[in-house]
Amino acid sequence: MERFSVVSPSPEPFMRTAVIPTQDPPTEGELGTSPAERAEERDLVFEGFAYQCRIVRQPAPLTEPLVLLGGSSQNRYSWQGHEKWLSPLCTLITVDLPGYGSADFLPARYDIDFLADAVAHMLGELDVPKVNLFGGCFGEVVGLRFAQLHPSFVRRILFAGAAKRLPSLYTDAVPRLTQALERGAIEEAADGLVQLFMSNPEAGRVRKHAAVARLLRNQFLTQTPDEIRKAVEHNTRLTTHGPYRPLPVPEVPSLVFTGEYDTLCTPEMGRELAATMPGARFTTVKEGDHLVTVERRAESADLIGRFCTDRPIEDLPYCNAVEAL
Repeated sequence: MERFSVVSPSPEPFMRTAVIPTQDPPTEGELGTSPAERAEERDLVFEGFAYQCRIVRQPAPLTEPLVLLGGSSQNRYSWQGHEKWLSPLCTLITVDLPGYGSADFLPARYDIDFLADAVAHMLGELDVPKVNLFGGCFGEVVGLRFAQLHPSFVRRILFAGAAKRLPSLYTDAVPRLTQALERGAIEEAADGLVQLFMSNPEAGRVRKHAAVARLLRNQFLTQTPDEIRKAVEHNTRLTTHGPYRPLPVPEVPSLVFTGEYDTLCTPEMGRELAATMPGARFTTVKEGDHLVTVERRAESADLIGRFCTDRPIEDLPYCNAVEAL
């Protein structure tokens, strides 16, 4: 993937208050520069572990910076496809936390609290006092713990493909996938991971299902030895420490969503999680499954952007009913 050089080693403090838009946000063309031209990279170190973040600055933001925490197989570049919709609204921050992406390997004895503290460390280093927080799949596990342990940073919360308990599909598959990876049976592991993350085609129509399945399989097949080692350690970390602690969640605007045919973290699991969050709402995106942010990229970016700028999310043509839990 393309890397971007550091534009400014000493970034200015980020926006501290939100401005509610009264009209549609500007387009990328109206801004005059592309997200890539506004991007910079920062190298950081937390408790001895090096990690990296990517920042796409918005000079005239409509809301607080948006931190995007992706799944275990995503990295800080995985959200570039969403930037043309989201970067007109606010500054975007993505990160390879220790143990993921190009960051240092992180032994499984370091738990979810450690990763949540690393997010807080990053925001401190960037001088970002308040953020909109998005977490998808494993990013929700880290994001929720971050919100619980560091609530003063959080302005709004959005989670996708989320659950407060490990899905049985995952716990059943982990031993088989780990053994396949450890013995170098990469194709077997790739096929198993695609089946895990994507819905059965008979569950219902999912946009770009075949194309995303091919993309996902190819991504797994081309993993480096370092990425495979980190993937095995990730599974150990998650099954050892678990995804959830019943700590207070800040009372901020919150939304949980997933694809209507998500068979990994099912809509019912999403509702369970939303019920633990004060005032949270829940919805499902039509014709999507666990990888809804990939399958329906424009729609998921629109939903995220609307929520972060306090625009209506009811009666959207690509969503089912919005539920108040």
